Amino acid sequence: MQSVGTSKFSSGSAKGGMFRIGGLGMTVFIVAFLVAVIFAANQNDVVGWIVAIIALFWLLLATFVVFSIQKAARKAGAKFTEAQNAFNSAAGRAPSSDSSDHGGTRVVSESRADGVRDLKLDHSFKIVQVQVRVINDEQAKGAAANQDTIYRALETIEITATNARDMIKSSGTDEPVSGTIID
Repeated sequence: MQSVGTSKFSSGSAKGGMFRIGGLGMTVFIVAFLVAVIFAANQNDVVGWIVAIIALFWLLLATFVVFSIQKAARKAGAKFTEAQNAFNSAAGRAPSSDSSDHGGTRVVSESRADGVRDLKLDHSFKIVQVQVRVINDEQAKGAAANQDTIYRALETIEITATNARDMIKSSGTDEPVSGTIID
């Protein structure tokens, strides 16, 4: 399984890969062109020069295609890396190692990590509020209330609360979080 932060197709390997893939085809076109030019020059024949011109056309076309694909692969790799770094940044992770940031790991500031954690906790509290509203709506129906819906809402609250508590535990220990209570 491959993690999101790594890619087996980086812009550097795409460049080398394209050159290798295009290298064999380009070699064939170059050899065909040289053979056509040599035969045309030796025989000084109109047909030979037409074949040489056709071979040159195919060589130029192949060159254009190979370089266009290489350029597109580099752009796609850069876009992929940019999107991956944006995703990692939004998730509070460091950018991918194949980014243009010297290929190293970037330290995410504590305040940014706290902001992401606070955003996740806020989302958890919103989930709990929605599920409480679902339970209240079902209970308001009286005897016609769907008990499965109430059970699923309570289960969702339990899972969300467990996940939220795990987010606020101090550095992976089971000790409670220390801090100031604000009323």
